[in-house]
Amino acid sequence: MTWSPTGGSPPPPAPPGARPGAPVAGPAAPVGWPGPGAGHGRSPWTPTAATPQRSASRFAHLRSRLQLPLAKRATGLLDGRHRSILQGHGQDFDDLSLYSPGDDVGDIDWKSSARAGIPVIRRFVRQSNLSLVLAVDTGRTMAATAAGGESKGAVALDAATLVAYLARDRGDRVALVAADSGRLTQLPPRGGTAHLELLLRKVERAFDVEAPPSDVGRLLTRVGALTRRSLVVLVTDEANPTEEHHDALKSVRLRHEVLVIAVADADPFQPAPGTTRDVGDGWAVPVWLQGRDDVVRAAAAVRAQRSARRAATLRRLQVHDVVVGSTQDVVPALISLLDRSHRARR
Repeated sequence: MTWSPTGGSPPPPAPPGARPGAPVAGPAAPVGWPGPGAGHGRSPWTPTAATPQRSASRFAHLRSRLQLPLAKRATGLLDGRHRSILQGHGQDFDDLSLYSPGDDVGDIDWKSSARAGIPVIRRFVRQSNLSLVLAVDTGRTMAATAAGGESKGAVALDAATLVAYLARDRGDRVALVAADSGRLTQLPPRGGTAHLELLLRKVERAFDVEAPPSDVGRLLTRVGALTRRSLVVLVTDEANPTEEHHDALKSVRLRHEVLVIAVADADPFQPAPGTTRDVGDGWAVPVWLQGRDDVVRAAAAVRAQRSARRAATLRRLQVHDVVVGSTQDVVPALISLLDRSHRARR
């Protein structure tokens, strides 16, 4: 389920003819939780306003937050993922170079380092004709509130922007497949800042509380139809992928490398001003349930069980994932994800 507080004052009365429990108009900010339907992939509450548009380039905004050593580290780890896609190193040896902070330690030439007395790495000629696919869940739950208090759409967009930024710096082409139960958007793999800005704008505009429900199975099925071997980055919420997505994810995994970035839901049972409502059906969390220790513990247990099932599904398919709760988590979380994935391939 997906919830959203409607402000500090009681909600206005429902209009004549409205069904009981239907959401009412008023200011809202989303809050997420696992809820009774957590086992079925339902997620937290969503904001009533779309993710705010940025007037400046998203890449410029990201660059101002991304320190150079972190950027080099992430790009080096992305190189490692591409080498595994091409079975083996997949790149032609160029020359030896002194190690500098941010370089991939996996590229250190230990024999040359021993002779020189300082760390030396092997440089390779990059192959830039590789494709990266952003597979984005655009269902209404992605407009809910994330664990850090922001819109889940804002966190997902930040993650997609970082992936696109790193791919652009590598010279890779980026494709988009964005889907929910009622919409499907696909852009072919292309390079260049203009294409990536267009891609990210389409993703941003898709996040809306009025969007159709999520359908990760449909999204994975479409990605599985892509024939060119690629690195697929699935951006969704923490409820997905579930066991019911196993076969579709397995089909994708047979042809592509897959990484998952999941956005964590906020906890609707924590005290909040006003009424917290589910974005899917408008059901409100009673105020007397918020902050109760027994309810918080029960909800946490449901989320832990769901997370364990999800982790088991991904582990069987050798898919690495990371859960992020805010835009501040995105950079370190993606580097951690790439690092774990890179080490697992050695």
